[in-house]
Formats: sequence, C-alpha cells, structure tokens
Amino acid sequence: MNPEELRAMDTDELRTKEEELRKELFNMRIQHSMGQLENPVKKRLVEKDIARVKTIIREKELKEGKGE
Repeated sequence: MNPEELRAMDTDELRTKEEELRKELFNMRIQHSMGQLENPVKKRLVEKDIARVKTIIREKELKEGKGE
C-alpha cells in the first residue's frame, strides 16, 4: 500500500484498514504453519503495511494534539 494513499484516509478508515491487514496476516500465519502459504514474501509485505498504517495513525494523532 502506498503511503500517499494512506495519508489521504481519515483515522477511522486507517483503523479499519489495520484490522483488515491483521486478519489477513493471521490467516497467512495459519497457512504458513500448515505449509500451504504459496507466497511467503507476501506475509512480510503485509507486516510492513501494518507498520505503515500504525505510523500514519500516530502522525495524525500527534498532528491533532491527541498524542503523548
């Protein structure tokens, strides 16, 4: 996911996106443990996307003055 696309979303949309990515990662972990994951590199990309979403959520919180 592109960081510019993520920055265009509001905080609620970002939290929803994070939840979707976490569910996808969970399913990938299960598939990986069972040896059924076709592309293990995608698992790492989803982890990075989660980190990007969390970073942008935090940036928005600090910008709004909700941080600390």
